[in-house]
Amino acid sequence: MGIISWIVLGLIAGLIAKALMPGKDPGGCIITILLGIGGAFVGGWVGKTIFHVQLGTFFDLRTWGLAILGALIILVAYRMIFHRSRD
Repeated sequence: MGIISWIVLGLIAGLIAKALMPGKDPGGCIITILLGIGGAFVGGWVGKTIFHVQLGTFFDLRTWGLAILGALIILVAYRMIFHRSRD
């Protein structure tokens, strides 16, 4: 997959992760998009490193699952970091 595919995948994965973990986050839509893009890369890394799964094509369910998993991981970490600093 090319970089544009990763960005589109990350955008959609970020929106899905936000829908799965609703709540008030600092940053709004732009941060959600950036977290999703980062999550797509993290999901790819997790898949290769931990599960020994190669990423498929853009329309492969495995690719989407890993991207959403990565976005959820980053969203949880983001909430932990920024909720502590605001208290």
